[in-house]
Amino acid sequence: MAKKQNNTLIETFAEFKETKNIDRATLVSVLEESFRSVIAKMLGTDENYDVIVNPDKGDFEIYRNRTVVPDGEVTDENMEISLSDAQQIADDYEVGEDVSEPVDFQKFGRRAILTLRQTLASKLLELEHDALYNKYKDRLGEIISAEVYQVWHKEVLLLDEEGNELLLPKGEQIPGDFFRKGEPARAVVARVDNATGNPKIILSRTSPVFLQRLLESEVPEIAEGIIAVRKIARVPGERAKIAVESFDDRIDPVGACVGVKGSRIHGIVRELRGENLDVIQWTSNPQLLIARALSPANVNSINLDEEAKHCEVYLDPDQVSLAIGKGGMNIRLASMLTDTVIDVYRELPEGAQEDDMEDDIRLDDFKDEIDSWVIDELKKNGWTTARSVLDAPREMLVQKADLEEETVDDVLRILREEFAEEEENEEVEKNAEEEQSEA
Repeated sequence: MAKKQNNTLIETFAEFKETKNIDRATLVSVLEESFRSVIAKMLGTDENYDVIVNPDKGDFEIYRNRTVVPDGEVTDENMEISLSDAQQIADDYEVGEDVSEPVDFQKFGRRAILTLRQTLASKLLELEHDALYNKYKDRLGEIISAEVYQVWHKEVLLLDEEGNELLLPKGEQIPGDFFRKGEPARAVVARVDNATGNPKIILSRTSPVFLQRLLESEVPEIAEGIIAVRKIARVPGERAKIAVESFDDRIDPVGACVGVKGSRIHGIVRELRGENLDVIQWTSNPQLLIARALSPANVNSINLDEEAKHCEVYLDPDQVSLAIGKGGMNIRLASMLTDTVIDVYRELPEGAQEDDMEDDIRLDDFKDEIDSWVIDELKKNGWTTARSVLDAPREMLVQKADLEEETVDDVLRILREEFAEEEENEEVEKNAEEEQSEA
């Protein structure tokens, strides 16, 4: 009967092994520790007990060791046995010898069994937490793919391949991220919080490291160490600037990262919910790095105070808006990329007046709305401004720039909308001036 009850206990432990993913050797060790812990709680000590777990047979044995003392001199029944009682086990026992006898754990009572189960569950939970912490603390900065399990307002709960819970807080999500239960999602392991002993795995999709890992997966030269990502400045979901360097003079780092017609970078842009990516070549020359970081603007001169990390940048009037970018995004990212506070100033050619500037917009000013590689293809064929593109025949744009018809139509729509908005604003201002003069 005892053997059957013991087997029942072992089956329970086997269930823990399956659900908690604890290896057999560790389970046996935890089982022995749990038995000893219960015995110590019940009897005050476990020093005179031997616990033997036999995983092959699926059972366990407990033996109690007591010292034989003369009859009538037993002071601790747990540690000592009288000579007459010992000789009932084997008639050749003598005073001073040790007697080892099997113990039926069930005789300790239901309370002991309940305590054993609770102790085992606690130890296994502790082991599970330790295993989870050790697994993910070594994966910091690594991209993982997990299944979306629950979507809440402030965070998303994901499960990895082993069923471990991972958290993607709202602040670590890209604006525009949308998750459905059961779908896979990719993110980078940002940190592992283990202050309470219950580790929380925090993921991120807004970290620059996430973008860097995506680049490593899409650009073989980066994965192979031929090209290095030196710095990333990023406004998640909006725009990012990436400084890269090549260790092989034969390889253009910018071209390698972008790929033919943006082929390598398109997948990353989709993963980042349409985030525009500007790739520039890294240089140890701080002034040249600042000039490149302000692209697509062309810089005339830079006055840099390296100690104060501040610089004044002078540009032609038609380049200022490019340097600043929509909503100040371009100059903000350039400052982040170079760790420098950047101020831009207009620099008019000698004798020129601001009214002399042509009413046109350079194509580079549309990089937030039109892919960079599309703009580059148009510029290669001499179309550098919005009006030059609008004045060109549609068929010519398709053929000479080698663009899809749908792409050309999108470009034309964006450019027309820009001028329509400007004309509408001018009309509103004109009417307002007329009304004011009449008044």
